[in-house]
Amino acid sequence: MQKVTILCGGKLKETFYAAAVAEYQKRLQRHCKLEIVELPEQKLPDTPSPAEIDQALAREAATLEERLPRGGALIALCIEGTELSSEALSKKLSQLTAAGASQLTFLIGGSFGLHERVKARADLRLSMSPMTFPHHLARVMLLEQIYRAYQIDAGTKYHK
Repeated sequence: MQKVTILCGGKLKETFYAAAVAEYQKRLQRHCKLEIVELPEQKLPDTPSPAEIDQALAREAATLEERLPRGGALIALCIEGTELSSEALSKKLSQLTAAGASQLTFLIGGSFGLHERVKARADLRLSMSPMTFPHHLARVMLLEQIYRAYQIDAGTKYHK
């Protein structure tokens, strides 16, 4: 069974996000071994300077890099990434698996995203949309799209 790890910046506090995450964790257990790892987000002042943001992102990157599983494919969620339809994402994940990636690791940064050095390591930079979403909502959206990708690959009626 394929292992899917999601490394996330910040902890879910809102019960409605936690409930949605729990639902997709339940649905995905038939398709993969899912692990969600919440990493601490760096504290910044209300109006941080670009240098303060970069330093915080660098510290978050170091924490992320310590937790990266060995091998497999690394997918970083970032606004400048490639936008894929659900069908194209399903195909891409299948291609990565066929190429030997028994481990898929998705990275979701905190409020200010991911440091460039982490994004540079990614096999795929993925954008959910040109719109900006809260990173906690992005977690729910990613889980739903991973579930949808498995459903597309299986040829079920979930994807219409």
